[in-house]
Amino acid sequence: MSDPQTLKPRVKTPPKKAATKAKPVQKRSEKAAAAAQERPSAPKDPGHAHPFPRTEFLTTVAKLRDAPGDAVAEVAFVGRSNAGKSSAINTLAGKTRLAYVSKTPGRTQHLNYFSVAPDRYFVDLPGYGFAKVPEDVRKQWDVLLGPYLQTREQLKGLVVIMDSRRPLTEMDWQMLEWFAPTGRPVHVLLSKADKLSRQEQTKTLRQVKADLADLGCPVSVQLFSSLKRDGVAEAARVLKGWLGLCDNTATDSEALGHP
Repeated sequence: MSDPQTLKPRVKTPPKKAATKAKPVQKRSEKAAAAAQERPSAPKDPGHAHPFPRTEFLTTVAKLRDAPGDAVAEVAFVGRSNAGKSSAINTLAGKTRLAYVSKTPGRTQHLNYFSVAPDRYFVDLPGYGFAKVPEDVRKQWDVLLGPYLQTREQLKGLVVIMDSRRPLTEMDWQMLEWFAPTGRPVHVLLSKADKLSRQEQTKTLRQVKADLADLGCPVSVQLFSSLKRDGVAEAARVLKGWLGLCDNTATDSEALGHP
């Protein structure tokens, strides 16, 4: 009897894997483009992100005779309290607390000088328009502001900050009509413009320009937002023209203003 055949176990062969398609090789230029899209975009007007980066607080002046004697050119900032004056100065300088943003009406009672460049200054004037300010402080403002705005030879222009939602208040008109006879230029910043819709911004800007057309001195008007940094470049062009800091000689009367 022959030996029985040894049964060998059947070996199962694993199923063949489906052939995978090779991933297309992404070109380097495509990778760079994709990476660029993921990176945050650069800010608008990068050259004007901080148009006055060297601005520093210099001194507080209670009497006009104590104003810097080396001043060649000054730009003054004025506006109704809480209209955004301090925020505008901080935004132009690219600093958060250069000019103090106060919730107390009339806190700024003197002339605050900020050095922008050698012999060039921003001057933060007291806010106006609040009945809460004591009468003696109001009289002090009159004694200090009157001679400064009307007789200071180094003053090249006045920046008037108005809340774009409530422009040209009675106090704004009083300031403008009182300053206009000096012949020096005025630049109006319609602040907090981000609070308005595009349609409202256009309407407000057009209306304020029309209302100030016959003011009697060179006047320019623009929208401005410290929060969104809108209007910084436009404001910088005007102020640099007044301070004599322009790279190129401007010919626009709004930019040049008072010689």
